[in-house]
Amino acid sequence: MAMKTGGDNDEVMSEINVTPLVDVMLVLVIVFLVTAPLLTQSMNVNLPKTGAVAAADDNQSTPIGIDAQGRIVLDKTGIADLAELEAKLRYRVQQHPEGLYIVHADQAVSYAVVAKVLATAHKAGINRLSLATVQE
Repeated sequence: MAMKTGGDNDEVMSEINVTPLVDVMLVLVIVFLVTAPLLTQSMNVNLPKTGAVAAADDNQSTPIGIDAQGRIVLDKTGIADLAELEAKLRYRVQQHPEGLYIVHADQAVSYAVVAKVLATAHKAGINRLSLATVQE
């Protein structure tokens, strides 16, 4: 936007006031910094450590979490038992048959619980299932 100065010169002032732009950008940065941790996995699990493996494509993946007490969470929603998990997984498989499901199991959880969840996922018709780990 061109502005005239108060002097006798007829020169046009060609400076842009960037202060409002900087203020808006700082507010956006703060909003993203506050909301980014909320968008990640809502269940705290200590994943087991393994060697380097190829990372799964997380764009269209659905997390299945198992905490140290054996509680199951499907995509940030608590699951009461394995029958409910199977029903919800069957519904999701009908909606997206080629979906990827990643099991985030705490390293302290019993292997039997993880095996039951994997068997339930298989019964529900899941073809693409992965286990999440942390690189050593």
